[in-house]
Formats: sequence, structure tokens, C-alpha cells
Amino acid sequence: MRRILLIFIRNPIPGTVKTRLASTVGNEEALRIYHFLLEKTRQAALDCQAERWLYYSHFADEADSWPNEAFHKKVQSPGDLGARMASAFEQAFEAGANRALIIGSDCPELDGALLNSAFDALDEADGVLGPANDGGYYLLGVKKMHPELFQDMPWSTESVGPETLRRMAAKGLSVHLLPELTDVDTEEDWIKRIRR
Repeated sequence: MRRILLIFIRNPIPGTVKTRLASTVGNEEALRIYHFLLEKTRQAALDCQAERWLYYSHFADEADSWPNEAFHKKVQSPGDLGARMASAFEQAFEAGANRALIIGSDCPELDGALLNSAFDALDEADGVLGPANDGGYYLLGVKKMHPELFQDMPWSTESVGPETLRRMAAKGLSVHLLPELTDVDTEEDWIKRIRR
């Protein structure tokens, strides 16, 4: 059984990360928060029993804090988010994956136990989805490629999660739902998170 965890991150370059957050807290604070989110994501991935493929937004950084021996480093393909995600899944399945999950770096509540349970859920279900409280999702997992989950999707809207579930149901796919968690995109999201 080959399990591959796909991780999408942005290179932590000031002024390019967490732009919605930066619009109210400033670029420096947004970058600090993003480094915190990256650390949380990195630890969750390291605690996951799977191969880890790390996809950077701009360039693969061999000298950063993601250990090279633990992460297979790549650069995201061109195109919109759907095209980039589809390409990552295609690469995983072409490499022989039987299970593949994709996550971003916006969800500080995500941990290794939840990632492992998501992979385990694919033993029974065709897909697994972790809904975010903004209507999107923080995790998507499948056992084989389903291109329609990534094409013409209204990314960055509250309908992404429901539309993904609708498309999976239309294909007759069984889906295991994970707990709803919070993505940190705005100052309000961050304030809610640190008050917990």
C-alpha cells in the first residue's frame, strides 16, 4: 500500500503570503503567522505515516526547515489551483500511489493523527474530505484520479466544499467526512484561533 501526502505551501516571501491577513495586520506580521502555520503543517506531516511530497509555489528550497530526507520537494505546476492540485494527484498516482491526500498550510488544527485517520478512511471510502468552516476544505483524499473534482471549481468561495461533495456524489463515490476545522485566512480567523 503506497500512501502519498501532497502538501501545498507558498515560499515564505514577504508580501506574497497571507495577503488577506496582511491587508489588516501588515506584511511582517502576516509572514510571522505564516511561519507559525508552516511549522504546524510540517509537524503534522512528519507525524503522518506516508510519503511526503512538498509542493512549493515558486521554487523548491533545499535549505529550509523542511528536512530533505523527510520531504520529496517539488514545484507546483502552472495554472489555477485546480490545475495545480490535479497535476499533483496525477503525479502521485502515476508513481504508484494507492491513496493520496492533499493539504495546504492554512489549518493549524490539523495534526498527524487526523492525517493518519484520513488515510485509514480510504480503506473503506472512495474519498475523504476535511471541511473548513469557510466553506472550503483543508484536506481532500482519493484512491484514484477524478479530474472533475478540480475543473471549473469556484475556488476561494464558500461553495468549494459543497460543490466538491456534490460532484463526488454524482459519480457515486462514497465519502468519509472529517471534523470541520478552521483555515486561517483573515485577522478574524487568527484571533479566533489564538483565543482557544
